Amino acid sequence: MTLCVLAAEARAETIRVGVTAGPHAEVLGAVKKVAAERGLDLKVIEFTDYVVPNQALAAGDIEVNSFQHEPYLKNQIAKTGWKLVKVATTTASPQGIYSKKYKRIEDLPAGATIAIQNDPSNGARSLQILDANGVIKLKDPTNTASTIADIAGNPKRFRFVELDAAQLARSLDDVDAASINNNYAIQAGLSPVTDPLIKEPVEGPWVNIIAVREQDRDKPWVKAFVEAYRSEPVKEFILTRFKGAYIPTW
Repeated sequence: MTLCVLAAEARAETIRVGVTAGPHAEVLGAVKKVAAERGLDLKVIEFTDYVVPNQALAAGDIEVNSFQHEPYLKNQIAKTGWKLVKVATTTASPQGIYSKKYKRIEDLPAGATIAIQNDPSNGARSLQILDANGVIKLKDPTNTASTIADIAGNPKRFRFVELDAAQLARSLDDVDAASINNNYAIQAGLSPVTDPLIKEPVEGPWVNIIAVREQDRDKPWVKAFVEAYRSEPVKEFILTRFKGAYIPTW
């Protein structure tokens, strides 16, 4: 079946796409243009946190979302039983640890406060960054569900504060360092490429994905949407606009 036919079948209804405000919304602006040229009508709906886009997808308020990595989706499904599935990867976005008070991770004093995300998968991601850079030691550095309780070594006795991911950039005035997801870092005027004290490698489980309801995974519009997203114009937009903060995976 050709893309033209797929798009024609999808034209009968608008496809509502949930994203978080900021970079993911910007990328969908580029995807929307490509999709329109191929006969697929997208309505982009922006959310301000990580929980509601999956709630909206499960409830049928949107048809697809693009904002999260697979460990986060799996964690949400485990807690809720939502029938959601990954249908494609989109971008990698190496996350970093930021500070307004210190220029190097080595400069953080004993007992310093580090803020991380209060959701299990993103919190684990932050702990893995710290482990990989020798700041702490985790019981199992590969565990994408690690928590503060899984810290096996903390030689400088750092204190950890868990906050909603959307609040971490604003917490920089009150803590010594904070782990901030790239979409929120960019919204706060930070550069995920040059500003972090340390950051994670591109390789790993934290690649962003496109998710739909299980019942929709084989529908023609899903294939058309994925192909519009993973197109050359969208890749060029990501590379030009974000300059390494977000990296296409196709």
